[in-house]
Amino acid sequence: MEKYARLRDKVKILEGIKLEQAPSIADTQILYVHDPCYLQKVIQGTLSSEEQKEIGFPWSPQMVQRSRRSAGATLAAAKAALQDGIATNLAGGTHHAYRNMGSGFCVFNDSAITARALQKEIDSKLRIAIIDLDVHQGNGTAHIFKNDASIFTLSIHGENNFPFKKETSDLDIGLADGSDDQTYLNALNIALDHLNTHFKPDFIIYLAGADPHEDDRLGRLNISTEGMRHRDETIFQYGKDRQIPIAFSMAGGYGKEITSTINIHLQTIQTALQCHMHHIG
Repeated sequence: MEKYARLRDKVKILEGIKLEQAPSIADTQILYVHDPCYLQKVIQGTLSSEEQKEIGFPWSPQMVQRSRRSAGATLAAAKAALQDGIATNLAGGTHHAYRNMGSGFCVFNDSAITARALQKEIDSKLRIAIIDLDVHQGNGTAHIFKNDASIFTLSIHGENNFPFKKETSDLDIGLADGSDDQTYLNALNIALDHLNTHFKPDFIIYLAGADPHEDDRLGRLNISTEGMRHRDETIFQYGKDRQIPIAFSMAGGYGKEITSTINIHLQTIQTALQCHMHHIG
């Protein structure tokens, strides 16, 4: 949890960034993708001990508040990106949350809520790509949108990593343990070519997990700091070249040293700034 405050402290001194408080997501917005009975249990604190164990932390009013703001911040970033081209949530990426249950430290699925909210509140014809580059498959997101042709789910993840039962995204690329920069960036280029040919999004929600990095405790991949920068640049450049707004979130990161995770997240934000400054210039 500490990484969030420390990342914020580093980000607030960067030029060209405006920090906004994360708004709380409304129940009606949560219900775009989540089951009413599940929402009720979260709000009232009546999740069973099994359900809490699956989420990974115990219920508290603070947990509910944090989960609401985490989803609210991704939606706020998406609405800002429609204006400014790019914006980020300094947390978020809670992609293991299903329609009717939380899992893997995820209570509400911020990317799914945001995608649906953009269609319901901004433009029903928006074609949205959720590009999930957290090292763990975006199983909740894939499942929520499995029958929805207007939202493209793309996940590049460690094949042998959590979740051990994968869902089917519109495009899944599972990588072997120990995969290097070259393998990873090749997979990304293949994925973006596919997205470009078969979907052509109007909007991108990008989960910029720090956990493919070689120093991650849980990642099992071997991507260098430079490889991570290259990955981020590839996504931001893809959006910029096609004038597609991007809202991104930090998603996972569990460095052996917390500073390595913070530095990868910070590098993602700096990379977005560089791409965007060019874009403004």
